[in-house]
Amino acid sequence: MKIGTDGVLLGAWAPVSPHTSSILDIGAGTGIIALQLAQRSHAPLIDAIEIDEAAYEQCVENFEDSPWGDRLFCYHAGLDEFVAEIDDRYDLIVSNPPFYTEDYPCEHPEREKARFEASLPFGDLLEGVSRLLTETGVFATILPKKEEVEFIRMASEVNLFPKRICRVRGTAASEEKRGLLEFSFKETTPEISSLTIETERHNYTEAYKNLVKDFYLKM
Repeated sequence: MKIGTDGVLLGAWAPVSPHTSSILDIGAGTGIIALQLAQRSHAPLIDAIEIDEAAYEQCVENFEDSPWGDRLFCYHAGLDEFVAEIDDRYDLIVSNPPFYTEDYPCEHPEREKARFEASLPFGDLLEGVSRLLTETGVFATILPKKEEVEFIRMASEVNLFPKRICRVRGTAASEEKRGLLEFSFKETTPEISSLTIETERHNYTEAYKNLVKDFYLKM
């Protein structure tokens, strides 16, 4: 599948620090977010999990071909299997979770599977994150804006609370379509911001370019 704006946004926006030593990407696809985080951090452990076999094989190949292959590892597994078998805990967990909305008519089975929320229900995702995250760790994700309120409510049931929220719109005249969300186990007042991607078609805002320029050859 093509690299999408959602994945690039999350890989650029998710928080990393010198203290981030372990990272997990849930539903890695072909590995773009994990690769971005490897580029941005010095974390010695960057794991990814991907259930789709074709995507998993491409992810492994992309990891091996990257400059950070010694820090990247992809598991061919579902989240439930991974939670049951892995004892590691992670300082940062990221996920561009499967979702499906009427905005995405789909004729290809692989993309349909990737976009149907039922292939990784939000409740299962949040339960897995709560079990895999370190006590002081953070979880970052990107969602359709209309899913934000319910996702935050569900997160609170496993003691995850919003720390940062960035609402994303395509242009200044368009509606907010996406939300970048960061959660932790500490209940606090979230920092709210917004991001506009384009001033017009293929003419990007300075804020967007500053966020993602390290990941494009031309921007």
